[in-house]
Amino acid sequence: MSEATMVAGSKSEQAYQAVKTRIVEGTYTPGYRLVLGSIAKDLGFSVVPVREAIRRLEAEGLVTFERNVGATVAGIDPTEYLYTMQTLSIVEGAATALSAPLIGSAAVARARAVNQEMRECLDHFDPVRFTKLNQDFHSVLFEHCPNPHILDLVHRGWNRLAALRSSTFRFVPGRARDSVEEHEDLLRLIETGADSDTIEKAARLHRTATLDAYLAHTT
Repeated sequence: MSEATMVAGSKSEQAYQAVKTRIVEGTYTPGYRLVLGSIAKDLGFSVVPVREAIRRLEAEGLVTFERNVGATVAGIDPTEYLYTMQTLSIVEGAATALSAPLIGSAAVARARAVNQEMRECLDHFDPVRFTKLNQDFHSVLFEHCPNPHILDLVHRGWNRLAALRSSTFRFVPGRARDSVEEHEDLLRLIETGADSDTIEKAARLHRTATLDAYLAHTT
């Protein structure tokens, strides 16, 4: 690979990460027109790496391309969100229940520390940061799952949510406070050695409560 190719590839990756971050964080909202020349100028690149980045984002479903309009940020598909959250509630609930006996005191302390950060985040609410911390918290609870197939489905669900740019907390910030309290309830169940059915049900209801809050807001 030539040096020029490596540099072009590096710039393409940088452009991809920059535009994706702006989409995920909501700087570029659904329907926003992505003008290649403007983005390239803003990033200090030529149009070529930006065009490559937009093509990647189109393949991931974050960007759509229409004749006579060009590239725009894709909208959030409410049906896809519904299906993703329903599926994630089932597989993440199972993964958390299977993980519970393998979660030691150090992992519980780590999860509780993350939840405390989430609690502190409530005063000056940042939905993007809160969503990232939320994923960090749940990762501690499900990553010990000994079944790799279930764990793979959980990861797929979280990746799909990221592609949907879904932060329910952006739309229903009141749900965030309830979520923090439910996290503490989950940790207590794990600490006290609750049976797997109880933990699975609690984890599943925690996820569906977020979905219900979103649906109540949008319907």
